[in-house]
Amino acid sequence: MIKQIFTCALVASIFTSFAAEKKPKLVLQITVDQLRADLPLRYMHNFKDGGFRYLYEEGTVYTDAHHPHANTETIVGHTTLATGATPSVHGMIGNVWVDRATGKTTYNIEDPNYHLLSKNADVDQKNEIDPTQKAASTDGRSPMGILSTTFSDELAIFTKGQSKVFGVSVKDRGAVSMAGHAGKAYWFSKKAGSFVTSNYYQEKYPAWLETWNSSGILDKYKGQSWTLSKDKSEYELAHMDDVPWETDLAGFGKKFPHPWKEGKYFTTLLTLSPAGDELTLNFAKELMKQEKVGQDNVTDYLSVSFSSTDYVGHIFGPSSLEMEDNLYQLDGFIANLLEYVDDTVGLENTLVVLSSDHGAPEVPGYLNSLKIPAKFIHPCEWPNDSAIKSLEKEFDIKTKLIEKYQHPYVYFSKEVYSRSDKERLAIEKAAVDYLTKINGVNLAISSRALENNALPNTAIHKAVLNNFHPERSGDIYIVFDSNCFINDFDGLEVACTHGSPWAYDTHVPLIFAGFGIDDQKVPRRVSTCDLALTLSNIIGCRPPSGSVANVLEEVLED
Repeated sequence: MIKQIFTCALVASIFTSFAAEKKPKLVLQITVDQLRADLPLRYMHNFKDGGFRYLYEEGTVYTDAHHPHANTETIVGHTTLATGATPSVHGMIGNVWVDRATGKTTYNIEDPNYHLLSKNADVDQKNEIDPTQKAASTDGRSPMGILSTTFSDELAIFTKGQSKVFGVSVKDRGAVSMAGHAGKAYWFSKKAGSFVTSNYYQEKYPAWLETWNSSGILDKYKGQSWTLSKDKSEYELAHMDDVPWETDLAGFGKKFPHPWKEGKYFTTLLTLSPAGDELTLNFAKELMKQEKVGQDNVTDYLSVSFSSTDYVGHIFGPSSLEMEDNLYQLDGFIANLLEYVDDTVGLENTLVVLSSDHGAPEVPGYLNSLKIPAKFIHPCEWPNDSAIKSLEKEFDIKTKLIEKYQHPYVYFSKEVYSRSDKERLAIEKAAVDYLTKINGVNLAISSRALENNALPNTAIHKAVLNNFHPERSGDIYIVFDSNCFINDFDGLEVACTHGSPWAYDTHVPLIFAGFGIDDQKVPRRVSTCDLALTLSNIIGCRPPSGSVANVLEEVLED
């Protein structure tokens, strides 16, 4: 009895002490879209103080952090960072999927119940740069499709709704996923040329936002071009300007300077350059100022997702002069943001986290120039393949076997769904056997096998299983060979595309800094799911509801 009383008293003392510990005034989560883990290290010796160098030299750096899921796309990675869960739990299996009930292609955060507050900011159905926007049939946006709570949700619960919680990005999915259900998200509308939100978050814009949007935020870019920020002789990849494998966008070109031509695609071209990140930085600072973020004793949360690295990577590739200059400018933007936070909140009062939603492959043309095998693959050709036609004849399929390929899934036609379970099983097996034999395909895994967990115990199979959600996943998951991927973005040929379970797509930075965090390098393998759970432990709130992670003990020891 005495022992039980002592134990209870000890536990109570521990929790009382933990609850009384100083909490950060602000959790600043920086997510750089498509920042493969090695990219900042390439140019660290050229970065100035205050940005990447501050994070890598003053923070706790996990050098072997990986996403645990197979489809390494923007919404998947962002939501994994936010929830500490895999797509099998949080539901964001891809940027786009086909709704089984309606047969319609679904954009991850679209929601017809919540529309944009700006009437002139609805979805541009002819956007040829970011084709995921074409998939959306409505301008409505909300986090309702995310099936797990986020760290920001749990922070809001813990503080009884007193925390200010914001997500900011050029991309809607980059802002919405991190703000969670309880926060507010703002993103850049290319059509409106301003930052917007939906009526899920609020019924009207705050006055400061309307003032900022109407203050001529785009004027400085009109009639200008993306030019190199230093003399060309100072660049390590100066010889990579205007190489054959880069995407030659009309009016933007493959060679510096890249003009921001005024017209229909003016705002889109801004996001293909460091200008998109500069807009995000300036908006984030204005939001902090106007909403008084980090200015009281309740922990606030601000997510800033920089997206230009992703667009530059798609168009020019990771090993390009454009990417090198983009990283130099991004380094300056991060330094600027951290300086502003230090001036207004204090870095000693701010827990800073940096990571990425995914990495990126190198461009096949560049790899081929180094005699490394790499190539593009074209799934859009599969439905008309002679072998598929033979299968349709074998199983007496009157319409078609494959309805479409929506990366990374093959979707069968409605006629296949109408067959008996025995027939479907035979069709699935035959389709898997055929697809596996295609040159460039590493694995073809049926959803039936995933649902029954009838898989070999390999890292790749586990990653595919982590990506499986029975209501959203397609019929067959396709894994391409390493350095083999699609370059067709809805008619636009790009230099490279992420979305695989290979290390170049899963390996990302994971850094904690500020708030008394020690400077150390941790080489052990960790998961990006660990980030949200570690934040929850630091704050003392519940872990996100779907969290399947481990606490990063080195950070808690600090």
